[in-house]
Amino acid sequence: MDKIKTLVRKEWAEVFKNKMVFFTVAFLPLMMVVLPLGILIGMGGAGESIPSDVGEMPAQFSAFCREDLETGECFQVFMVSQFMIMFMIVPLAIPATIAAYSIVGEKTTRTLESILATPITTMELLLGKSLAALIPAVAATYIAFGIYAIGVWVIVRDMRLFTAMVDARWLLAVFLVGPLMALMAVNFSLMVSSRVNDPRVAEQLSMIVILPVVGFFLGQIAGLFVINSNLVLITAAVLVVIDAILVYAAVQLFQRETILTRWK
Repeated sequence: MDKIKTLVRKEWAEVFKNKMVFFTVAFLPLMMVVLPLGILIGMGGAGESIPSDVGEMPAQFSAFCREDLETGECFQVFMVSQFMIMFMIVPLAIPATIAAYSIVGEKTTRTLESILATPITTMELLLGKSLAALIPAVAATYIAFGIYAIGVWVIVRDMRLFTAMVDARWLLAVFLVGPLMALMAVNFSLMVSSRVNDPRVAEQLSMIVILPVVGFFLGQIAGLFVINSNLVLITAAVLVVIDAILVYAAVQLFQRETILTRWK
């Protein structure tokens, strides 16, 4: 564990010097929180200014409308819920950015060879680098969600509306799916980082993991499906399988001798 702790501290000291990494960790979570809260403020807070007849709504609108909520309040829940998927970009983008720079960045600064020459095992090395990317991502996601929850309460001041906007879907997405998505992004990015020579290329390729989230967002907007608790749990189960495959693949693809002898 001492080796892994030392490696994590070293990773943080190195990667946060990168402006792209610092911007992603510091500002992306705030941006994703501002979007739903800004819409909530624009729609009138507790919903008194929203008329009962809000016009023709998408078919999936009824999935967000509880019996104890007025139509205007349901409309608020519906609109804010559209941004739940975009909120989940945080546990993908942060670890992807950190992990992508992790290996290839050290290669360009000529520090990776000295690490690979130490007695540290491949598993310890990858675990240390994974934790260095996972911890900031999960922490930023939880903090952002806390800010979102506090912001919702300050704006709506209504327990019924608050519990509808911070419901099981949000809790499962943030506390269960979020870490699983972060682990997926980390392992995918480590594989990319170990195979390319340019940090910018590694960061750009690693951002591919965000595309499925954007697809889910567009699918819900288009009315193809509704993000509910069951779908979130199914997504979590799928991510467990994907993470297991990616962890195995990352260990197999990380070839110490190849990195040391073939990279230029």
